[in-house]
Parts: sequence; C-alpha cells; structure tokens
Amino acid sequence: MLFKKLKSSLFLVSSLLATKALGAFWEMGGDIYCHDPSVIKEGDRWYAFCTGEGIQVLTSSDSGATWVRAPQIFLSELSWWSNSVPQHSGLDVWAPDVEYFNGRVWLYYSISTFGSKVSAIGLTSATSIGAGAWRDDGLVMVSADDYNAIDPNLVVDQSGNPWLAFGSFWGGLKITAVNPSTMRPTGPIYSIAARSSSPAIEAASIIYHDGYYYLFNSIDTCCQGTSSTYKIAYSRSTSITGPYYDRNGNPAMQTGGTVLDAGNEQWIGPGGEDVYGNVIARHAYDALENGAAKLLINDLNWSNGWPTY
Repeated sequence: MLFKKLKSSLFLVSSLLATKALGAFWEMGGDIYCHDPSVIKEGDRWYAFCTGEGIQVLTSSDSGATWVRAPQIFLSELSWWSNSVPQHSGLDVWAPDVEYFNGRVWLYYSISTFGSKVSAIGLTSATSIGAGAWRDDGLVMVSADDYNAIDPNLVVDQSGNPWLAFGSFWGGLKITAVNPSTMRPTGPIYSIAARSSSPAIEAASIIYHDGYYYLFNSIDTCCQGTSSTYKIAYSRSTSITGPYYDRNGNPAMQTGGTVLDAGNEQWIGPGGEDVYGNVIARHAYDALENGAAKLLINDLNWSNGWPTY
C-alpha cells in the first residue's frame, strides 16, 4: 500500500484501517486533475497521461503520494488531425494509452469531437518517458461503419504479440492484431463487448492474469460532472479475441460485463480506467469540488478468479 506521510501516528493508524477497507486506495495529493488516465512506472517515477490539451501528463517521484503536472506531449496541432477529423480543431486530445513494447514507449491517443463517430486513433513514441522527444508516428486508423476509432488500448498477449483494443458506443468494443514493425492494425477485427440494453460502452483495458484475459471497460454516461453515471465493468476470456463472459457467465457482447465500481457519495461516475499490473487507475468526479475530474488509483486484488478492490 502507498500512503502519504501523516503527522499524527494515531491518524496514520486510522487511515491505514480505512484504506484497507477500501481495498488499498492510494492516498494522493498535489495536482491530480485528470480525465481518462493511463498510468505507467519508469524507474522510480510514476506517470499518468490524461485527456486534455496536447495530452496532459502528471508525474510522481514519491510512490504516487504527491503528483505534479509535467509538460504536455503536443505543443501544436498536427496537420493530419483535422484532415482525418474535419470538425476537430485545436489541441484537444483524448484517451491516451501508454505501454512499453520492443524497447520503446508507445502512446496511442484519440482525435474526435463529443458525440461524433468521426474519430481517429493516432500514435506517438519515445525511447523513454523521461527523455521525452516524442516522435509523431501518425494516423493509425479511422472510424468505419461498424466501429468508432477511439479509446485505444495496446495489449501484449502471453506469446508477446501486440494487439489494439478500441471502440466506443457504435459497434461496441473491438480488438485487432498489431504489426510489431509498424504498430498498425493487421488482420481481422474481433468484437469483444457490447450491451443489448444500451449503446453506452467504451474505454477497453485488457490484462492477463492467471490463465485469463480480463477486459475492463466503462459503461453508461461520462463527462457530466456529478450528473455522470459512468461505471467500471469487467469480463474475462481464455483467448484475447474472446468470447468474454461476465461473472455470471453471460456473454459480454450482451451485458458489457459485471460492474466493479459504481462510485460513492464523493467520487461520482468512475471510469476511463487503465489497468497496469495490479494497479487500476480511473477518473471520477469529486462531489466536494463541483464535479472536478480527478485521478484515483487502487491496488487491484483478486478473489476466486475475479478482480476486486
């Protein structure tokens, strides 16, 4: 568990007990304003990449206790953004996803406008996060009839092969193999999750654990502050391409998964999650601060083959 230092030893004991009850909820301070986080650790430093101007970056050098804002990734709009998404303008970049693969840091991201299916996934990369000098690797894919090219998630399977999960609303969640040389999609696109009750599903994040691939995703409505109804759900499969099933054995293509986190009185609408090892990061809207979106992190635990906080 990771906790910031507290002056009172009595308060420290009570805080530890409370945190344990919440499932290793990280007590964090500093600048934690973030939406759609993707987290990663490089050396002794944690990073969180967030939706926002030029892709916002938060970093912590004290095991996640205190966060500060680092320079954004893009300082100016890339020409291909508006060419691929004509309604887009400026530096608004969504849903970044960061992962190490083949000795390089890959950062996928989305270019879109709210409520639109006209979207694109882009890619930038660097030799290391600390070194910076991010390279523009260009357009990866655009939306098609059956899917929205948004919310990318790079996944490396147990054989070392890269895959890209993506999708939001239209057509549900998808996954496709990635060429390890070009880092572009190759081969068929598989459907992995949707909902028969609502189109509201997005933000795939997949990890492997103890014989299964676990798909985490967000359902219902985000981006409306304390009126948001976002929730985090999960399902699992023995194959990265599915089929995925929720905890009750129902197809994730129908249910969208079993709800893991529906928030609480303070933290409204948790979602936009990213699972990194045994850590789950997500944003939620702080009811104590007029619905500001903030970074939340938990240690992810497992019980009877299923994730839990």
